[in-house]
Amino acid sequence: MSQRNEYPAGVPCWVETFQPDVDAALSFYNTLFGWDPFGPGPLGDDGSYYVARLRGWDVAGIGSLPAPDMATTWLTSVAVAAVDVAVEAVTRAGGSVVTAPIDAAPAGRSAVVADPFGAVHGLWEGASRAGAQLINEPGAWAMSQLASPDPGLAAEFYAAAYGWTTETFGTGDGMVTLFRLPGYVGGLPEQPVSREVVATMVQGHGPAQWSPNFWVPDAGAAEKLTAEHGGRTVVPAFTTPPGTTVVLVDPQGALFSVTGVDRTG
Repeated sequence: MSQRNEYPAGVPCWVETFQPDVDAALSFYNTLFGWDPFGPGPLGDDGSYYVARLRGWDVAGIGSLPAPDMATTWLTSVAVAAVDVAVEAVTRAGGSVVTAPIDAAPAGRSAVVADPFGAVHGLWEGASRAGAQLINEPGAWAMSQLASPDPGLAAEFYAAAYGWTTETFGTGDGMVTLFRLPGYVGGLPEQPVSREVVATMVQGHGPAQWSPNFWVPDAGAAEKLTAEHGGRTVVPAFTTPPGTTVVLVDPQGALFSVTGVDRTG
């Protein structure tokens, strides 16, 4: 178990999904991960937003689509010291603003931006909520991954915007890049990669996109359960350092992955 009550600037801190049918999403993720909803709070003119909790700890957000034409997706947000300053850094680095900075009192202040290839992600200036309170255990978020058509240029953007450095293994479709924030100590002491790692990147062949990875006790069981509830498998099971990973799409179309690990002891 890994509890967090703060996130340094430059560290991904929160994941949330925006869905056409919030009640259906709450039911699906409760079945898949055991999440309990807290809320709702208001979102936009007539939407709603829930904080998903695992054993009483905040682990993710589930809300209404802010606009009818918005894609159903998972949004990963990066902790920043000041959202307005971070937006300026993103645009200087070649990114764009999707949603201008807005107060989400009392939790914090946020904005939504995109990298030069269109990979949408959030910026979060935490106040009463720093981010996910529980990570790196079954039922909780572990890390997010970027699929980019040009990993080299994407690495330059994230270095300029957030100070991330990179370490790359493999080539072509088998290439994996680790994003690091120098000086950060996260993750778990026993993990097989540096504790400075804050995210990963792979070569993508479609639109650039961020997606979260969640740990589960059994990846195969999670894959089966997702299919039974109307979701589907995008990438079948493959082996990663933490365990067996499967890439999935939930019943309303949001991309995510699960990795089977045992961290309950």
